[in-house]
Amino acid sequence: MSNFTVTILGCGSAKPNTRHMPSAQAICYNGRVLIMDCGEGTQLQLSRFHISFAKITDIFISHLHGDHFLGLPGLLSTMALHSVQGTVTVHIFREGAELLKRILDVVAHSLTFTLKFDIIDPENPVVDFESRTFEVVPLKLYHRIPCVGYIFREKGKSRHINGEMAKFYNVPKYMMNSLRDGADLELPDGRVIPNNILTTEPSPCRSYAYCSDTSFCLKVAEAVKGVDVLYHESTYGDDRAYLALGRGHSSARQAAQIARRAGVKKLVIGHYSSVVLDASELVAQAGEEFQNVVAANEGMVIEL
Repeated sequence: MSNFTVTILGCGSAKPNTRHMPSAQAICYNGRVLIMDCGEGTQLQLSRFHISFAKITDIFISHLHGDHFLGLPGLLSTMALHSVQGTVTVHIFREGAELLKRILDVVAHSLTFTLKFDIIDPENPVVDFESRTFEVVPLKLYHRIPCVGYIFREKGKSRHINGEMAKFYNVPKYMMNSLRDGADLELPDGRVIPNNILTTEPSPCRSYAYCSDTSFCLKVAEAVKGVDVLYHESTYGDDRAYLALGRGHSSARQAAQIARRAGVKKLVIGHYSSVVLDASELVAQAGEEFQNVVAANEGMVIEL
């Protein structure tokens, strides 16, 4: 089982329907849960898919349209009812933080955890996120209102010790971390053993990009270049693609064009319009532009 997964909690768009929940995802990494967008019913979806409220440390909001934000008061209230402890940081625009504070003062004024706000400037997005092995990088998106996407990725990893060679050269235990960091080994007789004899290449760093509501823009392709998995909104099929630009959205075909230009390994499409009855049609259209395309659905787990 991967220690880096993404669970789709909701992949519908603004107009409610019985096929899909509004936007929300849970990124799980080494026992830590990060919530990406928080449409209505997110807390129910977390329970349905057995994701622990107690492990949630951060919540990232892409923009302040209701289908990405209105589930947040309910989620925080539910977390308090579960007696969640520690600190939870909400990464959000200033207007969203001010609105959320006012709502919580009325509906959930006795939280059991410390609630922090990391205020994001949509024109120059940076997030305050602490982890030794993992980072979150925001990117500007192009919607009708200020909107940001996020890249979740591992930091550079250490090299692997070659056990046989370490034993052959009697490497002391206190030297192991230095070898993992790339140091050579100097023996008592003055010989220097190159690091690449004692270690092997580090495991590749995995990455996931979330691009919620956005018009087709080549700047997005540049920002997510080379990620392993790209989630890109695909609100429309070819038959309604003419609506995309004016509404600040993309078609499935446009999402695939971004994926191809960015050189990603896999594209996951979602944020379907309520008129989309069969996402396989969108996959087929995207597949004409990019080979590895899958349709998001509630409960899908993406293993990085």
